[in-house]
Amino acid sequence: MINLPTWDDSLIKKYNVSGPRYTSYPTALSLQTGYQQANLESAITQSNNRSLSLYIHIPFCHQLCYYCGCNKIVTRHQSKADLYLDKLEQEVHAQSNLFKQYTIEQLHLGGGTPTFLDEAQMTRLIALLEHHFTFATNAQRSIEIDPRSLADTMLCTLKSLSFNRVSFGIQDFNDQVQAAVNRPQDVDKVIALVRQARALGFKSINADMIYGLPHQTPDSFAQSIEQLIALNPDRVSVFNYAHLPERFAAQRKLKEEDMPTPQQKLQIFKNTLSQMTQAGYQFIGMDHFAKKDDALAIAQRQGKLHRNFQGYTTHGSCDLLGLGVSSISQIGHAILQNHKELKAYYHAVSDTGSAITKGMQLNHDDTLRADVIKQLICHFELNINTIESRYNIHFPDYFSNELLALQPLVDDGLVQLSNTHITITSKGNLFIRIICMCFDAYLQKQLQQTRFSRVI
Repeated sequence: MINLPTWDDSLIKKYNVSGPRYTSYPTALSLQTGYQQANLESAITQSNNRSLSLYIHIPFCHQLCYYCGCNKIVTRHQSKADLYLDKLEQEVHAQSNLFKQYTIEQLHLGGGTPTFLDEAQMTRLIALLEHHFTFATNAQRSIEIDPRSLADTMLCTLKSLSFNRVSFGIQDFNDQVQAAVNRPQDVDKVIALVRQARALGFKSINADMIYGLPHQTPDSFAQSIEQLIALNPDRVSVFNYAHLPERFAAQRKLKEEDMPTPQQKLQIFKNTLSQMTQAGYQFIGMDHFAKKDDALAIAQRQGKLHRNFQGYTTHGSCDLLGLGVSSISQIGHAILQNHKELKAYYHAVSDTGSAITKGMQLNHDDTLRADVIKQLICHFELNINTIESRYNIHFPDYFSNELLALQPLVDDGLVQLSNTHITITSKGNLFIRIICMCFDAYLQKQLQQTRFSRVI
């Protein structure tokens, strides 16, 4: 049973520091140059999986959202997507032959804005994938959607292409906030699209929100969450905006004096947590909520939830193949990433059919720590005996330094330790990233290289 988080102002003041989100361990910051197609081929031969999660990155957007830190290209030229699909087709040709023994259980289109593709381009992409890969009959097919630029009949097209999950990027319903981040949208259109998706029979309708943006206040964002709850989405992500103008030039257009103070941001999330749980949503972790009858919530209650580069998932037993610019794959114990720059991606695919440029081969310690972090971040509990048996270690000896690092969190009531379990308390749920950081062998080096978002 997952405990509802307990809000403690003194602990939040003490522990609200920056840290990784752990969509993987080691995180992508640990990837090294020099990896290539041969590493992918080797990883496949060493993997015991024959189920595949397929991620396609579509980098294009029609308009720049000032807060965005994603890998994207802003353009009004639809023909650029045709060229991109040409290169993607070359990559699919090269990679799909390696996965003939795999079955696709999950397809996800992310970006950028995947619905930048028009209906003909989207149909072309799915036909390409279906021709070269074997899809399970009940495969989960999901796509991220920008409600502002969605063609009138695109939802119908997506449904006809067997998409069964849609995620709407809403961010905020407040007009002043939307104008400040260069993302004005019509509330009535968003409502109409959600209703249309439900009428078309999409299995899951999800929504993304962001807090910490200019002109947001606890009251204004609470109103936006009320509007969101009225739409009755199946899953909700409420992301903490990380203001990193030194890394993302567009963020320099946002005025820091217009942003909520750290105290206001905490109040916004506190309100959101209360509103979402009172509306019957299960707090999955960090910034994710799901209806209690959603597969994600059920998987967490059953101890079967996973986490990978696509976030929380019910398909963690699958290998992950990422196609397109900047995409990341995780095959067996190997993590591999494509070129992040579009020109470099195009050149690499044209030359070899593969754009892999960075990667990492996980060793025994990496795999062990990844398992520990995954269990904690997904289920707020770790069975020590299971880990000892699975990895042939004596936990107190192997993780002696880590247990010392946990002790202050134990003293503050965030964690409970026994001979057989590490259990995150209701006070500790909000600090799961900090708890996982205790087991991260790469963290100090990464903290010197980059800035992370705060944990709350």
